[in-house]
Amino acid sequence: MKKLLLASACAVANAAAWSPAQAQAPAQSGSQAVNETVLEEIVVTAERRRTSLQVTPIAATVMTGEKLADSGVTVVDQLQFVSPGATVNNFGQGIDFNIRGIGKAEHNTQTTTGVITYRDGVATFPGYFTAEPYYDIARVEILRGPQGTFVGQNATGGAVFVTSQDPIINGGTTGYVQGQVANYSGYGAQGALNLPVSDTFAARLSFNGEARDSYYDISGPHTGDDGVQTGSARLGFLWAPSESLSVLLKTDYNYLDLSGYPSDPVNATNDLFDITANGDMHALDRFGRAVLKIDYTFGNGTTLRSVSGFQDGRTEYRADLDGTSVGNSLFGDKVDETIYSQEINLISPDMGRFTWVLGAYYQDDEYEFLPGEFYIVSPAGRYELEGTNPKHAAAVFGQLTFGLTDSLELQLGARYTETDTSNHITVNQFGLPLVQDQKAEYSNTSGKVALNWTLDPHHFLYAFVATGFRPGGLNVPVGLGIPAPFDEELVTNYEIGWKAGWAEGKVRTQLNAYYNDYEQFQVIVGYPTIPVFGFELNVPNPTTIYGFEAQLEAALGEFSIDAGLGWMHSELGKFFAVDPRIPSFGACNPETGPATASCIALEGKEQTYAPNFTFNLGVQYDFALASGDRITPRVNYGHVSEQWATLFENEARGDRVEARNIVNAQIAWRHDSWVTTLYGANLTDQHYVGAINSGLRFAGAPRTFGVRLLKAF
Repeated sequence: MKKLLLASACAVANAAAWSPAQAQAPAQSGSQAVNETVLEEIVVTAERRRTSLQVTPIAATVMTGEKLADSGVTVVDQLQFVSPGATVNNFGQGIDFNIRGIGKAEHNTQTTTGVITYRDGVATFPGYFTAEPYYDIARVEILRGPQGTFVGQNATGGAVFVTSQDPIINGGTTGYVQGQVANYSGYGAQGALNLPVSDTFAARLSFNGEARDSYYDISGPHTGDDGVQTGSARLGFLWAPSESLSVLLKTDYNYLDLSGYPSDPVNATNDLFDITANGDMHALDRFGRAVLKIDYTFGNGTTLRSVSGFQDGRTEYRADLDGTSVGNSLFGDKVDETIYSQEINLISPDMGRFTWVLGAYYQDDEYEFLPGEFYIVSPAGRYELEGTNPKHAAAVFGQLTFGLTDSLELQLGARYTETDTSNHITVNQFGLPLVQDQKAEYSNTSGKVALNWTLDPHHFLYAFVATGFRPGGLNVPVGLGIPAPFDEELVTNYEIGWKAGWAEGKVRTQLNAYYNDYEQFQVIVGYPTIPVFGFELNVPNPTTIYGFEAQLEAALGEFSIDAGLGWMHSELGKFFAVDPRIPSFGACNPETGPATASCIALEGKEQTYAPNFTFNLGVQYDFALASGDRITPRVNYGHVSEQWATLFENEARGDRVEARNIVNAQIAWRHDSWVTTLYGANLTDQHYVGAINSGLRFAGAPRTFGVRLLKAF
């Protein structure tokens, strides 16, 4: 039994249910009153101003903190079950987050992610620290497609904006506390407190944590993996001395002791949670963040905004690299990462036919691989790496919107980005000392041209062309001299969409279709001239990815429903490569081959982490009792079809990731300011592969269930 930490697995956990916007008519005279509630307007902030999602030319899923909790979303993995086109393959210390088949497929610090995650306005850690929980959240915005005008590092696949609750000036001393018990000896608590210090100043304190036993039954002389113990806290301050100036500071800290990430070989036939190991398992992330946002509005309505970020963390990981108690391979690392970022925006007033945003961005991101702490131990000997990998990104951007008529507008956006990456490292490759002091630089101009047509207050059409850019990086030396860098990725997206409201505001839909021309996909294959070594390079010919997506929300009296659907087709351009898992010493030119048993022709194969079909559905009904209490049952279903973990599509080597079908449910009883919720996640107890990395398979979470008790005040 683990000691109780302040925490819960839930996000805002119905705290938002007490806001007036969510209130519903109470029962009257012993009978249920007619519910006239319509769907609340969804606001997005991705374009650096608050706009209604229904008239913004972006394909997006936006969820409030309450909706996250109702859908069972507490960490990033679960976003794939609530948004079409998204896949999340989390192997603990790293993550493959892809939207529409574009994001990240290789597991190293040099390969940046094409799906940028923002926390309270700053681009967060792109590789490590993936288990940060969602708690006291205001909203999450999942944007699909290239974000080449605004996003910090530029993005080829999409962006995720996670915004926590702000302090509320003159909002009263309000908040909530929540406790939780669950299977696997799980305990938790979370809460938030708003403090209105004065008429111009307020503070907000929130916390979250969890303790539970391990999901795994592990035999063999292993160490580690004895469950999870986490704790997180956030403190925010808001100062608004006048209508023109606001200063918002948020700082948070996360201590995530996950014990280890147990795994076994990808082609193993045993149950995912019944494995053997003889290595040391350890997984500990400790990191903090501070975000300072300053808004000043001039007399003419123009806003000057500054968003400053500082993030610092240490991740520690040790694993049984062969995934069994028979082998003798181990992996370990201890890495520090520090990020400084600064963004400046100048934002025009929202009124008039002509609006604009201008901005500049800078980010410094440095990894430090500590001496003796990054290693691989195998029968061949010991491999060690130490040193630093600093990266820099600088950009200027702007977007103009012209109202051509009262219903037709043209948007033009552009962004110029410069990035660089360096390796200052030493490697001991099984007794062979290697030194790398190398730098690579990349630049790009990306942008967006959109035509938006508001047919009437209920129907909005858009069409655009947008581009995205992901920088290249450096290969680590493997005894063949200093290797060549790999180049940047480029995506051009053609998209049309229709957003509509129906039934007097009770039903809302989004439909969109897209076509992506995806150039220079970054992938690790066998070294072109000596394929026994792995090497990252670019697919020489474009990959084609196209599909369509649909979303639905409806509030029909006491019944509500939300759904999303995505269909996608991907096809690799002409490309030859050696599977680095197969020993081979023949030359293999990526563009010309020749095709042999080891030099594999990959043209026409699917993009990695690009499932053909995704679907999500949530339904609930709100029963009003004569006493004034409310009983609300809800069921959520998420489906992600089969996907490939490598371009080689070799089922015998475990490349196929099977489909995921996740059913969550809960029933909430609301009595005055109390909410009692009985919940279950993955109710069918599907044992599915959550990620594949380094020849190992990592399990997604099994069936979990429990009860939460929340008190709002």
